[in-house]
Amino acid sequence: MNAGPPRLPSPDRLAPFRDDLDALASKGRRRALAGRTGVDFASNDYLGLAGSPRLSCAVRRALDEGAPVGATGSRLLRGNDDWHEALEARAAGFFGAGAALMFGGGYVANVALFGTLPQTGDLLLMDDLSHASTREGARLTRAVVAVFRHNDPGHASEVIADWRRRGGTGSVWIAVESLYSMDGDRAALDDLAALADEHGFLVVDEAHATGVWGAGGRGLAAHLEGRDNVVSLHTLGKALGGSGAILCMAPALRDFMVNRARPFIFATAPSPLVCAAAIEALAMVEDEPWRRDALHARVGLFGHELAARLPHLPPSGSQIVPLIVGGAAETMALAAALQARGFDLRGIRPPTVPHGTSRLRLSLTLNASEGDIVALAQALEELWPAS
Repeated sequence: MNAGPPRLPSPDRLAPFRDDLDALASKGRRRALAGRTGVDFASNDYLGLAGSPRLSCAVRRALDEGAPVGATGSRLLRGNDDWHEALEARAAGFFGAGAALMFGGGYVANVALFGTLPQTGDLLLMDDLSHASTREGARLTRAVVAVFRHNDPGHASEVIADWRRRGGTGSVWIAVESLYSMDGDRAALDDLAALADEHGFLVVDEAHATGVWGAGGRGLAAHLEGRDNVVSLHTLGKALGGSGAILCMAPALRDFMVNRARPFIFATAPSPLVCAAAIEALAMVEDEPWRRDALHARVGLFGHELAARLPHLPPSGSQIVPLIVGGAAETMALAAALQARGFDLRGIRPPTVPHGTSRLRLSLTLNASEGDIVALAQALEELWPAS
């Protein structure tokens, strides 16, 4: 039987992609890249280290000492460099962990962690506001996945109890952020650590706390580091000014990751120069506590200005302040108006945040002066959409 001529692709192969982009635009959700312009109220460079001469000099010294630009391969092949091991040893000591393992970024570190450590028969229990990399890792896990209400340890306990009643016998992996990236609030770490002591493990993403909060800038979970059932993630590309991420954990878990984590095994290792910068950044967190003090003062100043000018917008108490507008179009219009006045704020829309909670994610850093903060508060008071 003659099946006829083969079907050819549509002459306009790109039509489905354009249609999808048009649909995003119709919802006010189409995104585009934008350059760095205006006073920085958008970055995660909280301590102003990214442009620090000390980091630049550290990289130059590493080059002068023979550090290669590229790692040349996976760390299990020829990509393992003395700089990687030096950074991991320094980070484990700095954060008080049993061991540390470096990744190229926080996203891939979370994907590797959740796709590797929770086992068949375990429960991966995530805070409802866990970010995209945690959720992406959850898609790869062999464990059962569940969610508990944001910052509600009581509900987390109920979810665990229900899972146990239904026959769950494995370990529970409780996944939280110590400081939430879109709301700026803090996890109830001690209550969750108590649950983990009873049922399994606590995984704390310290991405937005590292260098800024906790004893000596070691994170909000610094008092929990070193426990065999605590895993923490510290990014190197936010307050520490470079790129990459470190997972801190018990030595047995590190060795398990080296042997089983596919995003680690099959990826080219990060540049040794990134390690040199990170080692210097940790030294700066120790040597220059004035940076944390100055940032905390800016957090207090903006909270004061907000209370005086826009009292319906509560301060977060951290360097991340969500200014919730509501609608996506209104949010982006306000962002554009502020950018036109020289302030670099960016709008955050669904699916990054829930529908109806589009916002300006205001980030306080040492790249903006106290005068800049007061000027921004004045502009927000003038431009905030009428209710």
